[in-house]
Amino acid sequence: MFNIQEELKKLPEKPGVYLMHNEKDEIIYVGKAVVLKNRVRQYFQPSRNVSKKIERMISNIHHFEYIITDSELEALVLESNLIKEYQPRYNTMLKDDKTYPYIKATIQEPYPRLLFSRKENRRQKEENKVKYFGPYTSAGALKDTLELIRKIYHIRTCNRVLPRDIGKERPCLYYELKQCHAPCQGKISIEDYQEEFKQAMEFLNGNFDEVLELLEKKMLIASEKLKFEDAAQYRDLLNSVRQVAQKQKITSEQTGDRDILAVAKAEKEAVVQVFFIRGGKLIGREHFYLTNVEEETRAMLMQSFLKQFYSGTPYIPSEILMKEEIEERELLEDWLSKKRGQKVHIHITKKGEKERLVNLAERNASLVLQKDAERAKRELAKTKNAMQEIEALLGIKNLNRVESFDISNINGFESVGSMVVFEQGRSKRNDYRKFKIKWVVGANDYASMKEVLTRRFVHGMEERKELKEKELDNSYGKFTRFPDIIMMDGGKGQVHIAEQVLSELKLEIPVCGMVKDDNHRTRGLYFHDKELPIDTRSEAFQLITRIQDETHRFAIEYHRRLRSKSQIHSILDDIQGIGPKRRKALRTHFESIEEIKNAKLEELLEIPGMNRAAAESVYVFFHGKDEK
Repeated sequence: MFNIQEELKKLPEKPGVYLMHNEKDEIIYVGKAVVLKNRVRQYFQPSRNVSKKIERMISNIHHFEYIITDSELEALVLESNLIKEYQPRYNTMLKDDKTYPYIKATIQEPYPRLLFSRKENRRQKEENKVKYFGPYTSAGALKDTLELIRKIYHIRTCNRVLPRDIGKERPCLYYELKQCHAPCQGKISIEDYQEEFKQAMEFLNGNFDEVLELLEKKMLIASEKLKFEDAAQYRDLLNSVRQVAQKQKITSEQTGDRDILAVAKAEKEAVVQVFFIRGGKLIGREHFYLTNVEEETRAMLMQSFLKQFYSGTPYIPSEILMKEEIEERELLEDWLSKKRGQKVHIHITKKGEKERLVNLAERNASLVLQKDAERAKRELAKTKNAMQEIEALLGIKNLNRVESFDISNINGFESVGSMVVFEQGRSKRNDYRKFKIKWVVGANDYASMKEVLTRRFVHGMEERKELKEKELDNSYGKFTRFPDIIMMDGGKGQVHIAEQVLSELKLEIPVCGMVKDDNHRTRGLYFHDKELPIDTRSEAFQLITRIQDETHRFAIEYHRRLRSKSQIHSILDDIQGIGPKRRKALRTHFESIEEIKNAKLEELLEIPGMNRAAAESVYVFFHGKDEK
């Protein structure tokens, strides 16, 4: 039995991280401390002065654990990682987990390339083998930029090793489209190619005047020679470059990289707006949602955001501008400087141009919250109407929670079941559940569905019983909330399976089937042994279609992931020197076998636990000894 008062006496007077657990051993809060003994004991003092949210958290603490660190900075890093991993209920959480792409320039190659990249290779960058441009706030914008560069400068994108492979294979499609000079065929010298590449790099650095002048000149020459098709292509390229130049307008008289941060708060969520300025130019902006924000001050929200956002983003600017005075400013500056490898300053703006930029970001954040509130109001009215229409169609009142189920497999391989939840007509993703079929062998959808439904409701009944014995309400369970109606992805057969399971468990929940036509489009609901047609223009029809599509998507997505991991696992078993730990590391790092196959030796070496011999073994397995 965990005795909190006794354990408090054992706390060390050292920096570290503490983790609060509830009765189900779930981590509900993660915090850091300069002195663990002082910080953790504060939560259990009778005279404590904490927010209502933290008071609720304290009432749910069953036991705690802690991890000692060598410094407060180390505790900050560990706290950030643990919050991201466990997503505790009472921590302020950053909902978005975006990664920003880069353009990677392979500057050390004889025929260098410009490539799409999701992360920086710090070692290659430090060795001056590659250069990165970005990050870009949109993968689409980055790909458009690469396409534009390919059309203007004809830079190659292939993986051929040049000049070694010159003449070995026929040129690719980009040569036929006049978007590559085909260095793989020796159709351009190294000197001329590198000159084109140098101009492309200037373009990425924001020097557009030269290319604008060149394209305008080519357009006029083509027009004078009556080559109107060529002139039109140059005109389109000219317009594309002008658009890129306009987007990267100067926003600051000072050059340099900085992020502008501002927060706007509503009752249950907050939005942080970030402006990304690189080289004095605004390259993009993005907003991020924070949850669990009740009773949190703007400074507390911004401090939580800084920790979570910059622990995941690959690039950190030299300056971060914001309004709020935060407690851990110096500590965060030290942490960010260490991550960047250079000094990072967090400026609290008071006046001048910097305050103007922060105010602009703040207005944008407020606008996002305002639009969200208006949209939520419209959607609530729309979904309320849809649910009322479904109630009228089925003759049932007070329908709020809908659960829908589907099965996915290929010839019985890796059969899975999905459960999606909609409340008040809106998806509730936190309540989605996945089931890997355990009891059924082969492709038997009815038997698989029976297993999924049985497991779902038996688990819920057992949780309800357990919570009742502990005098806890049902909100603590993962399966305890039962639906007001079950919507099966199918007709008569699937409905009868569900009704059979509910009858055996002595549960009374109405069941209907979402029936599709021969073209796999929703056509009606199957209820009480008859099909009820739906007006395809109604809001009820749109909601039912959305539920059906979401149920199918969730099942297919889970099945694909399992299938992919299974394929990776079976192939990696055949590679000499790759044991269980390295197999797991490879499966974690790469999403598919194709990614492992295309990985370079340097990328394989970056994987935790992978030495050179093991990395070479993987590389040789897919490429052969000659490639190594």
